[in-house]
This record gives sequence, C-alpha cells and structure tokens, in this order.
Amino acid sequence: MKLKFSKMHGLGNDFMVIDGVRQNVSLSPEQIRRLGHRQLGIGFDQLLLVEPPREAGHDFRYRIFNNDGGEVEQCGNGSRCFVKFVRDAGLTDKSRITVETARGVIAPEYLGDGLARVDMGVPRFAPADLPFLAEAEALTYTLPLDGRACEIGIVSMGNPHAVQRVDDVDSAPVAEVGPLVGGHPRFPLRVNAGFMQILNRQEIKLRVYERGAGETLACGTGACAAVVCGIRQGWLDARVTVHARGGDIVIEWAGAGHPVIMTGPAVTVFQGEIEL
Repeated sequence: MKLKFSKMHGLGNDFMVIDGVRQNVSLSPEQIRRLGHRQLGIGFDQLLLVEPPREAGHDFRYRIFNNDGGEVEQCGNGSRCFVKFVRDAGLTDKSRITVETARGVIAPEYLGDGLARVDMGVPRFAPADLPFLAEAEALTYTLPLDGRACEIGIVSMGNPHAVQRVDDVDSAPVAEVGPLVGGHPRFPLRVNAGFMQILNRQEIKLRVYERGAGETLACGTGACAAVVCGIRQGWLDARVTVHARGGDIVIEWAGAGHPVIMTGPAVTVFQGEIEL
C-alpha cells in the first residue's frame, strides 16, 4: 500500500496528514507507531486523517492518532493544519469549513499567510465529560501524587485536560509530574497535563505533557484549556497570548456558554509518498 502524505506542524507540534478522501486508508496501531517513529518512519506527534463526513451539511471528518497508535478525540494545532491541508490539496475551496471529530463539530477557518482560526466549541467542566472521578463539579481539585499534591483545574476541549499553575514553567518537573497526572487513576481514559505560568493578565507560558505523545512543543487544545482555567479563576482576561516552546498562539474566550477561539500558524514542511 502506497500512501501520499504531507508533513506539517503548528508551533512545532508536528503531524503526518493523510488524504483519506481520495485514498483508501486503513492503518493498524502497529503501522501508525512505525510511521511515527522518528528514526524508522516519518516521525510525528500525531497522525491526522482526512475523511468524508458521516452527516450531510459538514465538509469533512477529522481523525487523530497519537504516535503510540492510539486514537484521540481532538487536536487544536492539528485542526489549523487540517484546514490548510484540505485547501492546498484541492479538497475544498472554502476558507471556513465544518469538521466532524470524535467529540463534536469544529469550524476551522484559513485566514491566509499561514494563519488559521478555529472555533473549538464550548468548553465542558463536568467531571463525567472528561471523564474524571469526583463526587461533584468544582472550580479546582486536589490531586494526590506519590506523597505530594497538586491543585488542578479540569476542562474538556473535546479531549481531557488537567491544568496546574506553576511559578516557573521552564523549571517545572514536566517530565516527572506529567505522567503522574496523565495516568492518574481518577482519569480513567488518561488526561493531558498542562503546566501554566501566568506572566500578566494577557500572557501565559505553557508546557503540556500529552497522553500518548509525551511533551510536545505546543498543544492547541492545551492552550485553550489553560486559558479557560485561568479566566475561570479570575487570573486572565478574555484574550490571551500563549507562549509555548514552539511559538505563540492567541486564545479568546468570552465566558460560560461561549466557544473558545484559537488563532495561530499552520505550516507545511514537505509532501511525500511512503509504501507500507
């Protein structure tokens, strides 16, 4: 089986993007792991698969696989690359499209000059939506971690996030604490662990340890989750620039009941063909 693909990234969060509309694509978890291997394959944080929509009125279906072969619900940086890819590939001439994901419909818009804006939908905070094991919904939760404890906010952006505030994100123990939070038994399906440093009311620094991928240079849904948690706790304004290790992204949220809007870059690195 030969597959044509594009290698793309959003702020260094990198993807292998495959057209499943004009190609017959069926990949096993083992094949995805092989493709994702940075020495033996293409190398990526996530594989993005473009498919025809299942329901009339939508433009595409969007499937996301981590480089460990597991399928996940959502990827914010990937959604920006998605809308650039389908335009560049001639699959649509629309600037704004509606896309089915495993956890709902998103609406990415290509702005030109390598920038895209995405309506990421309304964030959800009920523990059952992540899922997270808790007796009742709260603004924050205390999570015990091997003799220590951390205070987290939780939010579903189509995928689950646990966000903690730190004084200095550069020295935060992301590699140590990230897997403990991500695999904590109170998160039955695991969780993405965010570490947020607040610089001022309009700027934060962020690192995210993603389930199934480890720490990435940027995480779009993680940026959304961090800003939402910061706004809910009164630390941030409605428009925030998020500084990730791979670059900057702008997140806007008007509050409860409103969607989160994400604006940032999408970059095509190269196109290729690989035989499996």
